[in-house]
This record gives sequence, structure tokens and C-alpha cells, in this order.
Amino acid sequence: MAPANTPETTPPTAAAGLREPARNESAPIPLLAQIEAGRERLSKAEQQVADYVLDHPDDIMYQSIAALAGNVGVSQPTVARFCLALGFTGFKEFKLRLVQSLAGGVPFVHRDVGVGDPASALVAKVLDRTIAALMRVRNELDAAALDQAIALLANARKIEFYGAGNSGITAADAQHKFFRLGVPTVAYSDPHIHGMAATLLQSGDVVVAISGTGRTRDLLRSVEYARQAGADVVGITASGSPLAKLSTVALCADVEEDPDIYSPMTSRIAHLAIIDVLAVGVALSRGPGLLARLEKAKQSLRERRVPRHKAGAPRTGGAPGAEVGTNRDLSP
Repeated sequence: MAPANTPETTPPTAAAGLREPARNESAPIPLLAQIEAGRERLSKAEQQVADYVLDHPDDIMYQSIAALAGNVGVSQPTVARFCLALGFTGFKEFKLRLVQSLAGGVPFVHRDVGVGDPASALVAKVLDRTIAALMRVRNELDAAALDQAIALLANARKIEFYGAGNSGITAADAQHKFFRLGVPTVAYSDPHIHGMAATLLQSGDVVVAISGTGRTRDLLRSVEYARQAGADVVGITASGSPLAKLSTVALCADVEEDPDIYSPMTSRIAHLAIIDVLAVGVALSRGPGLLARLEKAKQSLRERRVPRHKAGAPRTGGAPGAEVGTNRDLSP
């Protein structure tokens, strides 16, 4: 094995193109998420190191550079170059930052689900990945942009939600939340329809455009039509995307999706969470007068539900086909 030759003062190589580790930031990107996002820009040998770190993050703190190189099957200089590519001065600083990152919150669990994974592993991988994505959105969501988006929506004459495919379902969920807030709302997922609708908007109207990639041509065209008509656009999308640049205000959720999953999962949940935050913010902005209207809406739902059966109380009736005296709860 080649001896360690880690230059402690050499700056990170620009060719790697990875983000320099966050220092003195209030909400740094978790280190494992940074490694995952930049993996494809590493050399093949450095990718082997990245894969080992992602698979065994808790073991790294107990290993020397020689031990890590031996476990991965690469040379010590390769491990050193991997650390430099991440923006660290050497293995010692990388290991310290990794320990701090793991101690600071939920680890970024990526490793793709495998055909032979038991149900317990699927639960851990899918839910841990979702939790990590939500933690990242919580830490990175721009508070100033969020305030601006809430102000636009709270004062909107009309709100239209646009999305394509999976994001169209998210748009429908958003409309389901916002129509209760006293603002006329509609959701469109058909590109022909939201394209036409966008041309009919005017100043005071707001479009909420939802896209995981921010690069869907039909959606971008509709957003351009909306802006030309004088409407504002709140984009829920990836940072730096065409949609983010076209929007009046962009709420960015940079979530890495598992390439083996055909339908987006974590980005969809992140977008739904952002919409929940917006809905709560708009409800609070519209004042106490909204509460009475929300209570009326809730009352209409209560009247449609079968009453809960109180423990110990005998049942004398129920839905057709239900046995008297059973504990079957028919409420949704």
C-alpha cells in the first residue's frame, strides 16, 4: 500500500466541481447528501471511496486513512484526493466534519433498495430517506422567499395551481387545501388547459407552478404566459432551474431522487410539505375572520361521518350490514 501523501494546504481541485463544505452556515447541507449529489463527478476510484462512506458512515470515525483505503481497495492517495475533491484539506478534517454531520441530525440514507431487501430494510431506507429530505428542506428553505410567497397568496385575487404528471397530483392537493381559505382556486394538470388559462390571468392573480426538475417545457410556457398577463408566479421547484428563474419567487426543494424509483417520492413529499407551510401561513395572514368560515366547513364534514362508538356504550344500530354490538368503526 502506498504511504499517505495528503497535502494539508493544497486547495480543492476545481475539476471535481463539488460544493465546498459549508462553514459557519446556519443550515449546512449534510455531508452525506453532498457526497451523494457530487458522486458522478468523481473519478471511478474516488467513487469507490464515496460508496463505502455512504454505506458505512458510522465506521469512518474509527478508521485511519490506511484502514479506509484497505477496506475500499484503493490507495491512500486516492482517499486523499477524495477528501480534496470535497473541499477539505485532508482526511483528518473530512473525518471530523463527517462526525459533526452525523451528530447534527438525521443521516442522509441513500443506498438504493435492492431486490433482496427484506421489508424491514425497505421501511428503513424509504422512511429515513424521506425524513432526511424533509430535514434538508427545513434547513434550506429561504425564509424571505417564503414570506414573499405567503404575502402574494394571502392577497391574491385568484390562485391557480399548475403541475404535470406527478406534480399535477400535488397541484390538486394544494387546491384542496387552499379553496377553504376564502380565495378562488383551481388546479390544472393538462398543459393545453393551463396554457390557455394562463393567458386569461391578470394583475393580482397568482400561479403556483410545481415541478421537481423545473424543466418541463409545457409548464415553463404557461408560466411565461402568466407573467406576460401580469400575474405573479410562485415556483416550487429545484434551485437554479428554468422555472425558478421565471418565477416571481421560488421556493426551492433540492431533493435527490432514487434513480431506480420510477415515480418521484421524496420530492413529492417535500413539495407537499412546502404547500402545507404556505397554507398555514396564508390562513394566519388572512386573520381571525377566516376561522369562522373554516369552522363551517368542518361542520359540514362532521355531519357526513358516522358517530364514534364510545367504549362501554351498547350499540343499538348502525350501518346496513353491521352487526349490533361489534366494535367496528365505520368513520373515515
